[in-house]
This record gives sequence, structure tokens and C-alpha cells, in this order.
Amino acid sequence: MELCYSDSAFTTITSPSSPFPLPPTPPTVASPCAACKILRRRCVEKCVLAPYFPPNDPLKFTTAHRVFGASNIIKFLHELPEAQRADAVSSMVYEANARLRDPVYGSAGAISQLQNQVNELQQQLAMAQAEIVNMQSQQANLMALICMEKWQNIIPHQHDHSYDNDCQTNMSFLDDNLGSLWEHISI
Repeated sequence: MELCYSDSAFTTITSPSSPFPLPPTPPTVASPCAACKILRRRCVEKCVLAPYFPPNDPLKFTTAHRVFGASNIIKFLHELPEAQRADAVSSMVYEANARLRDPVYGSAGAISQLQNQVNELQQQLAMAQAEIVNMQSQQANLMALICMEKWQNIIPHQHDHSYDNDCQTNMSFLDDNLGSLWEHISI
């Protein structure tokens, strides 16, 4: 039996020696990795770039290739154990993106900017905490003044004779009204 490939499908041809046709086998065409597509080379089965630069994400390799170059990327990956390669590729892509945004400082510029933001936020936090402590102190002082004033209104001064007269008047009023109250209860 012979198999012929046409653009649309496989066709099965039976030879005189075989009465039963065999089913056609699908072609094993693997999609080349993004790196091999961009470099326009054949992607071999053990391509070192294929696991890290899938065919559906060509921008990832393009970015790293622009900054580091394909030969350097391949060299870096060959020098590393397989367990560390994925992290290395992520780092290279991150650094390449940072270099494209800031060609002078790269990721160090982004780190510096973030550290400055952290310092500014820590200063703002310290100022807010100091303001809270100040407000709590003011509130405590205000409460102490209010309590002192109420205490002074409750306890009369000993030399105040008008208070004594008021107290005697109030006591006689209570005696008069309590007597009448007892009369109503006993009836």
C-alpha cells in the first residue's frame, strides 16, 4: 500500500499484494517556537528556546532578542540547569521591557522610583500618626477641663452663703411636700 499526500488530504492507494487499505497517519508538523519563527530557522525537536517562547507569544522573544540577542539568550540557557531556566527567561524579558522603557537605568530605575515612593509614603504615614497622637492629646485635655468644670459646679465653695440659703429653702420645700405626700399614701 502507498500513501499519497495532496494539499487537501491523504489518499490511500492499495497495492496488489495488500487487499486491505491502512488508515492514513496524520502529518507530524509541530509549530515552531516563537524564537525560531522570528529567527526564520527550523525548530528542532530539542530546541532550547521552545519551552520558554511559545508560538502564540512572539512579543516575548522579540523583546528579549532586541536587548540581549538570540545567541546570548541561548548561551545563558545552556549554562543554567533546566530548573532555573524559566525564571531566567522571565527575568530577561522583564529586564528587556524595562530597558526598552528606560534605556539608561532599566529595571534599576523602576526600583529606585518605587523606593522613593515608599519613602514618601512612610513620611506621610509618620505625619498622620503624629497628628493622631496630637488630636488624642487635645481630646484628653478637653475631657479633663470638662470634668473639672462639672466637678466645680457640683461641689460648692464652703464660703458661699447663698448656696447655704438655697439649700435651706430646698429642704423646707421637701419637708412641706413630703408631709402632704404621706397624707395621700395613708388614705
